[in-house]
Amino acid sequence: MERERQENEQARLWNGTAGQAWVEEQALIDGILAPFQDLLLNAVRGAHPHQVLDVGCGTGSTTVAVAKVLGEGGRCTGLDVSEPMIAAARARAERQGAPASFVVADAQAHAFQPGSFDMIISRFGVMFFADPVRAFANLRRAARGGAELRFIAWRSPSENPFMTTAERAAAPLLPDLPPREPGAPGPFALADEDRVARILEESGWTSIDIQPVDVPCALPEKDLVRYITRFGPVGMALAEADGPTRARVLQTVRAAFDPFVHGDEVRYTAACWMVGARAD
Repeated sequence: MERERQENEQARLWNGTAGQAWVEEQALIDGILAPFQDLLLNAVRGAHPHQVLDVGCGTGSTTVAVAKVLGEGGRCTGLDVSEPMIAAARARAERQGAPASFVVADAQAHAFQPGSFDMIISRFGVMFFADPVRAFANLRRAARGGAELRFIAWRSPSENPFMTTAERAAAPLLPDLPPREPGAPGPFALADEDRVARILEESGWTSIDIQPVDVPCALPEKDLVRYITRFGPVGMALAEADGPTRARVLQTVRAAFDPFVHGDEVRYTAACWMVGARAD
């Protein structure tokens, strides 16, 4: 029952407020996450695949970029549970004339054609599974023999202070902010290296390689307030807060980000895992 509740919550979240924010702010998010996309593009170039699956593809930036790298004879398929984000991804691919296709589905349960992909990738899209072993086992069935899995996930909250600044600053003013539960679906669900290895082993992947990567990230200072008010638990809480509460929280939270502000730019380091495995 708990897993079913978590699955329903994730579907509701990404088809509601969170998914709409990603659609409306996709240019901002694309800029912030560009360095991670480049890491995956380099991995794709090194693997020389023909059929790639992008799990949790969001609005399709990485899917379209990979499709362009594959060129003629290749194809990249993006999968996400969010209908609004997939609609935006399809529009992006059409605008750019990219050989990409998109599916609205849950990777835990989608009936993939067995052995249909020779590489599976994800940029922060695999941390939201209620049952990660089930999900990665399903992805393993979708992979051809010898296919490579490559994904990026966040390390711990303590190693990513930028990611938790808004929550910590807002907590006294927003007592109903949901606590982060270790291992629960969310950005830091795969923070534990040993847990990631166990999940992949239990789901049938081999040659597991988990490497820490520390990635410099930036966004324009003029976009920081938009970032605070649109994303994460604080962004969702502010969407429902009354005017005075919203003003107090925003003033407090914006001040808490001052250590990351350098002139007209916000800079921070993202502490992540680059995870690789094979379908041997």
